[in-house]
Amino acid sequence: MKFTVYGSGCAKCQQLTTNAETAARFKGVSYELEKVTDTNAIIDAGVMRTPALAIDGEIVVEGKVPSSTDIAALLPQ
Repeated sequence: MKFTVYGSGCAKCQQLTTNAETAARFKGVSYELEKVTDTNAIIDAGVMRTPALAIDGEIVVEGKVPSSTDIAALLPQ
């Protein structure tokens, strides 16, 4: 599974990264993490509001920082 975090690297982006990693560990899912901070790459990905999280290329969260529990609910069983 691949997580992609889109954002400038601000505190909210860092919290989103931590919550995604916590969710993956909770579910026992192996994952790869990519952080995208380049503004043009963020726009090219179709992200309108940061921070944003994509799971396996699909943007699932935009403009907010969900809890690790909320992110875990988005992961496969």
